[in-house]
Amino acid sequence: MSSHETSTGPQMLSRRPSRSAATTTFSHEVFDNEVVPHSLGSISPILRVAAEIEEERPRVAYLCRFYAFEKAHRLDPSSTGRGVRQFKTALLQRLERDNSPSLAARLKKSDAREIESFYQQYYEHYVRALDQGEQADRVQLGKAYQTAGVLFEVLCAVNKTEKGEEVAPEIIASAKDVEEKKEIYTPYNILPLDAAGASQSIMQLEEIKAAVAALRNTRGLTWPSSFEQHKQKSNLDVLDWLRSMFGFQKDNVRNQREHLILLLANVHIRLTPKPEPLNKLDERAVNAVMNKLFKNYKTWCKFLGRKHSLRLPQAQQEVEQRKILYMGLHLLIWGEAANVRFMPECLCYIFHNVSFYHLCRLTGLHLPILCFISRNFIS
Repeated sequence: MSSHETSTGPQMLSRRPSRSAATTTFSHEVFDNEVVPHSLGSISPILRVAAEIEEERPRVAYLCRFYAFEKAHRLDPSSTGRGVRQFKTALLQRLERDNSPSLAARLKKSDAREIESFYQQYYEHYVRALDQGEQADRVQLGKAYQTAGVLFEVLCAVNKTEKGEEVAPEIIASAKDVEEKKEIYTPYNILPLDAAGASQSIMQLEEIKAAVAALRNTRGLTWPSSFEQHKQKSNLDVLDWLRSMFGFQKDNVRNQREHLILLLANVHIRLTPKPEPLNKLDERAVNAVMNKLFKNYKTWCKFLGRKHSLRLPQAQQEVEQRKILYMGLHLLIWGEAANVRFMPECLCYIFHNVSFYHLCRLTGLHLPILCFISRNFIS
């Protein structure tokens, strides 16, 4: 928050962008609908929360917008981004207009007490009540935890500005609970693969259970130390291991996890004769998906006169895991390939090199990546 803020609320802002006629294109709905410049996208949740609580606690909504303005200024101090100067000026005008009315409507003596009171009320009467309900709505819960997270972020900023105001221990405890639950109630496309989604109907299908169990077989894989703590807390799978090894983006891993599970489950349930038991992934399903994914890659290797990198282990119990690792690696590369995915031969080249390096890591051979590239392609 601004250094000019006093116990009666921020009376003036640390920076006043120049006004122009362009600001007239921004209305009050701009902030309510989160239509913010692309470079300031991270402040959209804060403005969404401000719009939602405007009628109930106008001063808290004001503090949220004030914090969003300061965050926007930190993100783009010189307002060089497209539409940033106009947006910040319009938001500043909104803050100047709302300051006095919201201050008059404040229920507590200070802004810190005001937002602290509202945070406790929101957490106790809405978040916990919703979480403990018999028919907890996943979408509502996810949104509630996101809102509580934003309120705590603003609360910390206000307390940092108002000297002598400390966050109560019970609020810190509730904030930790919110942070943990935000990870549980993450958005998903088709499959709710987190702990909160286990009771969903689609997760009760035997073919889905079979594919999920196959991906979660991480036996024998060595995890980096940075992932050991997460490994103990949640059910990490082979795609998480690939992310830990190669640094794939978290959202890409989440998308391709669903993709691979659905590919395997769809083939598994259509097998004839039916697999027994149905909740164990059949080898035929794994082979069918793998052959389809790597048909073009094998053709590329044959054209170049190179042996493919799809090497399988001697131990039979490790074969399925290795095949799923190769398929996951292929899909993760494809998911982050951008326009390169329209050049299949480039994807084949990338996969061929990365899979060979991946094989070395699995078998304990630590070859420098430039070494095997030169041995296999430059020579």
